[in-house]
Amino acid sequence: MRNINHFFLIIFCLITTKSYSQSTVIEQYIKEGLENHASLKQQKFQLQKSIYMLDEARALFKPNINFNTTYSTAVGGRNISFPVGDLINPIYATLNLITPANYPKFPEGQIPNVNEQLVPKNFYDARIKTQMPLFNAEIKYNQKIKKELIGVQEAEIEVFKRELVKDIKVAYFNYLKSLEAINIFENAKTLLKETERVNRSLIKNEMANPMALIRTQNEQAKIASEAILAENNKKNATYYFNFLLSKPYDNEIIADTIFNKLPDETIRNEVGTREEFKKIEAAIKVNETILAMNRAYKKPKIGAILDIGSQGSLKDINSKNPFALFGLSFDLPIYSGGRYKIKILEQEQELLSMVEQEKQIKNQLSLQVELTQNTFLASKKLIPAKKTQVETAKRYYNDVMKKYKEGQANYVELFESQTQVTTAELQNSIAIYDSWIRYAEMERANASFNLK
Repeated sequence: MRNINHFFLIIFCLITTKSYSQSTVIEQYIKEGLENHASLKQQKFQLQKSIYMLDEARALFKPNINFNTTYSTAVGGRNISFPVGDLINPIYATLNLITPANYPKFPEGQIPNVNEQLVPKNFYDARIKTQMPLFNAEIKYNQKIKKELIGVQEAEIEVFKRELVKDIKVAYFNYLKSLEAINIFENAKTLLKETERVNRSLIKNEMANPMALIRTQNEQAKIASEAILAENNKKNATYYFNFLLSKPYDNEIIADTIFNKLPDETIRNEVGTREEFKKIEAAIKVNETILAMNRAYKKPKIGAILDIGSQGSLKDINSKNPFALFGLSFDLPIYSGGRYKIKILEQEQELLSMVEQEKQIKNQLSLQVELTQNTFLASKKLIPAKKTQVETAKRYYNDVMKKYKEGQANYVELFESQTQVTTAELQNSIAIYDSWIRYAEMERANASFNLK
């Protein structure tokens, strides 16, 4: 059932597509690769982490509310003594002497001296502490940096996607190249079997040297060994292609025959669409914000504090224990030994370096576009010549085979003509799929593949 579905998918592809860019087979593989590649998933996790970091930076502007409570008790330690009773009791006694009999009397000898422990005993302090920044340039710039870092991460993901698309296409073309090589060696085996049949017939009729049969068997062994290498190349190409798609290594691959010919369309030079520019531009913005944050070191930091709670002795909790405390904090740097000025100079140099790096990247990408385009056009021009070599090699082989059967050519000429056919077909196949590889590289250099 699976093979039938693959068959109809290929037929549908051949009917509905006219160009490489419309190949549903390779587009489906690219979609699977972009969805399943492990490294791409890791980068997406990092992007989500950056988004959470931005949310964390935004939360710094909001109030920070905590509930704090402490309980402490102590035994021993220093005491403070105050003779309240010794001072007040004699006064009360004297006042009682002069106070009329019908008036209330002052308490005599009832006020004790005070002897309090300095360290608190059975003391509690419970409060709800609220802190909120009113003005803090560092928090403001930190939030902006986190936001710009998301742009860097997004551009990094886009760069990785484009590179992955190119790798998938190159791996697919290498797989098709290995299939074509296997087919060519199978055709070579067929030619050698026909040569073997002819040689046996000629030797039987005493029209050929028995050495021709030995030479035929030697050529068959040679082709068989090359076919084994071609099978191994196919297996390796299959494993690597499935690795890029995060599939089992031996998973079946659909061969799209649309790539037996070269694309007609050309790609315009679109260096400005490269995600590498977005990445370096976002990185420059990050460094500009860091520089602005360093330059804002002289700005004050203002915050508000509000504490609502209760404190006192556990033995004497009453309505007077609750309290509310409001405060403002003001932090203004005065002297730091020139550290901030040095940081500003360092960041300015970093920013200048990144600006130069942007220019270098632009030149490198422009050069890459030109080189890949020239390489593709050169490889494309080779195809007609390679195709002509295949046609002439086949005609030459047919002529030699005809003369060989008539005894007008020797077996050395025949085997050389067969080798020329196999070599020409291999070179033609390699030239076609190498041109597709060059096309994929040119497409990558121009960032022309639609990732959406």
